[in-house]
Amino acid sequence: MPATLIRGASVVVTMDDTRRELSGADILIRDGAIEAVGHGLSVPPPVEIFEATGCVVTPGLVNTHHHLYQTLTRAVPGGQDALLFGWLKTLYPIWAQMGPEEMRVSALVGLAELALSGCTTSSDHLYLYPNGARLDDTIAAAAEIGLRFHPTRGAMSIGESAGGLPPDSLVEAEDAILSDCIRVIDRFHDPKPGAMVRVGVAPCSPFSVSRGLMRDAALLARDKGVMLHTHLAENDEDVAYSLAQFGCRPGQYAEDLGWTGADVWHAHCVKLDSAEIALFARTGTGVAHCPCSNCRLGSGIAPVRTMRDAGVKVALGVDGSASNDAGHLIGEARQAMLLQRVQNGADAMSAREALEIATRGGAEVLGRPDCGTIAPGKRADLAIWDMRGIEAAGAWDPVAALVLCGPRQVRHLFVEGRQVVRDGHLTSIDLPRVIEAQNRLARALAG
Repeated sequence: MPATLIRGASVVVTMDDTRRELSGADILIRDGAIEAVGHGLSVPPPVEIFEATGCVVTPGLVNTHHHLYQTLTRAVPGGQDALLFGWLKTLYPIWAQMGPEEMRVSALVGLAELALSGCTTSSDHLYLYPNGARLDDTIAAAAEIGLRFHPTRGAMSIGESAGGLPPDSLVEAEDAILSDCIRVIDRFHDPKPGAMVRVGVAPCSPFSVSRGLMRDAALLARDKGVMLHTHLAENDEDVAYSLAQFGCRPGQYAEDLGWTGADVWHAHCVKLDSAEIALFARTGTGVAHCPCSNCRLGSGIAPVRTMRDAGVKVALGVDGSASNDAGHLIGEARQAMLLQRVQNGADAMSAREALEIATRGGAEVLGRPDCGTIAPGKRADLAIWDMRGIEAAGAWDPVAALVLCGPRQVRHLFVEGRQVVRDGHLTSIDLPRVIEAQNRLARALAG
């Protein structure tokens, strides 16, 4: 692969340890990594040069919580105005009709949407496997798009007949769940720096799996050296369930079962109390903050300011497109900033802090020190934002403008030094054809 030189960016937002912002700077990429950052860089041919005048360059955004299959069930009647548990009960029967093709196509659409919004790395929490669907389906889609991917092998094992929330048709036997976790880890997980696929273990939630499965999943993940992920303390219903069923709050439940530590990140955490926040800070446990989904489901405002001040690692997640209903990561950063200001005042979170959470913060939560910053030796995951369009017209501070007003779509996107978006268009797939397939599958699900 020839070298790539990004030349003359108006601002390079490095997100390095000193949070440098470099005006008129260049970035040299070679063999999937950043070789140099500075001014007046040059390299002999072969080299591809991208002029970045008028552009802000950031590390690629990192999405730490998604349910990609849900892009097939946006704006579903009956679930549009429901709280979490009612929303799930509306959608479970629809999701039960899906299969491998639905999983693959919905993942293509969801990952394409993320890429266009500046995302280079995404997690996915797939916790249901109807009609022969497998985690392999979404991993294949991520490879086709070209994004760095952290799929998690989710699961549900406690159905309605046993006191759980999901229908019995969507739960699996716990031995089969653990066996398939081993299979996908052994087949796909890559622990090396620069890895394009890292697999995690992710029982769905305290209200859909047993305590035994949670404990066994943690033991398996640590034996295999992979990360752990689940939903936790998402809303008042979630906390009430934990108190009624387990006699403790969600944080205590997580700690008792081995679900705290630097190799764990929890989605939502809207209702963590001060003791739970201190626990997460002390143990290095990460949080995937999903502000748009939390608003859509009326779950509340997560205490992100308090968590960050306490030293908790916080990242962003778009969550599933049935509860967002978008997968737009730069928009998620803006929403995170606005909610903290609503709750805590106009100085509670700056645009730059929101951008840091969306980039470096996500890499830290996913255990990726090789990503999330623009510095020599880091992986070449870069988003180039053209600030010369209408969204940022008149903006005095282009870095803050990226979060405050836009643009909402990248001009160019590089992942591992390979161009995934060029001039606002995906390079790897025929997006109109994929959208057509997506809408055909959605119509079939709707009956």
